[in-house]
Amino acid sequence: MTGRKNQSGKVVAVCWSKKKGERKTNIAEAQLLENHGLENDAHAGNGHRQISLLAIESIDKMREKGLDVNPGDFAENITTEGIDLVHLPLGTQIRIGSDVELEVTQIGKECHDRCAIYYQAGDCVMPREGIFVRVLKGGRVKIGNEISTL
Repeated sequence: MTGRKNQSGKVVAVCWSKKKGERKTNIAEAQLLENHGLENDAHAGNGHRQISLLAIESIDKMREKGLDVNPGDFAENITTEGIDLVHLPLGTQIRIGSDVELEVTQIGKECHDRCAIYYQAGDCVMPREGIFVRVLKGGRVKIGNEISTL
């Protein structure tokens, strides 16, 4: 790949929502389905953005601006700690726990409609620092799982 050193960290939240466009709820544990995403999540599907990840370090940036935000508030499925998500090259493979394997398909996103977070803070980190992955190998994901690049 790029010769980058493998990174590792942990999962700090697993989040789900029934509808698109709303904050996600931390459910602590979920099933990731191969080539689909988080089971029963509004954003799951066969596209390239099956799961979204955001680092707690990014959420902390918004907290430093005075916002009361938590994992899931940026509509991310998995909140991580210890991995520099935004600098992972496309195609990077990620393992969560002993079973789940993901592949980075997109870094950031275009924000068509300003979200509630943007209106509260004048900024939102998800379009710049969130990443999207597809599920290569499904399995259970829960808070505390190790997450690492391969």
